[in-house]
This record gives sequence, structure tokens and C-alpha cells, in this order.
Amino acid sequence: MPSTQPTFTVRGYRPTDRAALEDICVRTAHAGADATGHYREPEIFPAIFATPYAVLEPELTFVADNGERAVGYIVGTADSTRYYAEFRERWLPTVADRFPAPTPPFAGADDGLRHLLHHAEDMLVPEIAAEYPAHLHIDLLPEGQRQGLGRRLMTAFTDALRARGVPGLHLSMNPANTNARAFYDRIGFTELPRPAGKSDVDYLAIRL
Repeated sequence: MPSTQPTFTVRGYRPTDRAALEDICVRTAHAGADATGHYREPEIFPAIFATPYAVLEPELTFVADNGERAVGYIVGTADSTRYYAEFRERWLPTVADRFPAPTPPFAGADDGLRHLLHHAEDMLVPEIAAEYPAHLHIDLLPEGQRQGLGRRLMTAFTDALRARGVPGLHLSMNPANTNARAFYDRIGFTELPRPAGKSDVDYLAIRL
């Protein structure tokens, strides 16, 4: 019998998507590849970069669904300054016991991630957020790639931002993730000058 290709849909996030959201994040966290085996506790990645957005701003979380489960997502915020304040006040207390803050001196990437969880506001770059207040994270499993889903997720997200009158959107990314960079270039993001102290991260932005 001929194989049937899944029909992908892009839809709003549901609380039942949370496990899939977290799984996707782990499986794409190592410069676009699976973080499992590269970190002691790869499950910390969604605690920083995925789940808090779905909890704090679910209306700006969208998933790509293959008919059975989510295989990709876009998460973000309309106001980065507000988001990091809410992260500390509302989200961090729910995960701090699971991922305690490390004691200096830090030992490797895992301690660095724990430190970042407890100081997520360090990711805020005020001069960028002033001009491009929204930011995002987008990830797709291999089965959802090259299907046009990245562009569809981005359209759903940016349409929601425009409806709120948000003037600009930015993101930060690992320079090693060249496939993601090519995607952002194609849809009109431009590179920003690197802020002081951010030598290992690329910043891209687009006006809405």
C-alpha cells in the first residue's frame, strides 16, 4: 500500500501539548540537534527556553501538529522586559527546587545552564528590547522540517504580535546553527551588532 504523508496543521498551544513541547526542545537544543547525551540534565533546556513561555504567554505559543502530536513550536513574548520579570516572579519558583542554583566556581555547561535559569534576566539586552520588544524561540523535529512549517509558525506568531501593535521582534541564536540562520535570513531578519559581553551569540531582528 502507498505510504500516506502526514497532514501538518499549525494551531494554538493546548496544555496537553506540554510534554511534546518539552521533548521537542530537548531534541533540538544542541545547535539544532538532540541535547541528550551532551548534558547531565538536558531537561533543563525547556525549563529555560520553552515551557515558561507556554505558561506565561500561552496565547503567543503555536505548534505544528502532524495529526498525532506536536512536532514543532514557536514560543515567545510581546514584551521581553516584562517577560523576564514574570519569569523570576512566577516561573522560577516552580522549578528552582528541581534545578538548584550552582555554587561557584561553575563546572561546565550544565552549571552554566542552571545559573542561567536562576538569572534569566541576563538574556535581556535593554537596547535591543527597546527597539524590538518581542522575542521568540522556534524549533522543529526533523520530520517537520522542509515542510514550510517554520514559515507558517512564524506567520502565526508575527500576526499575533502585529495585532497587539508590537513594532519589532528579535532573537538570539547559536552561531553554529547554520540551518536556522539560513531560515531567518530568508524571511527577512537582519543581524544586529553584538552587545558587549555577548560574543558567543548572534542577535537578529525584524520590524513588524
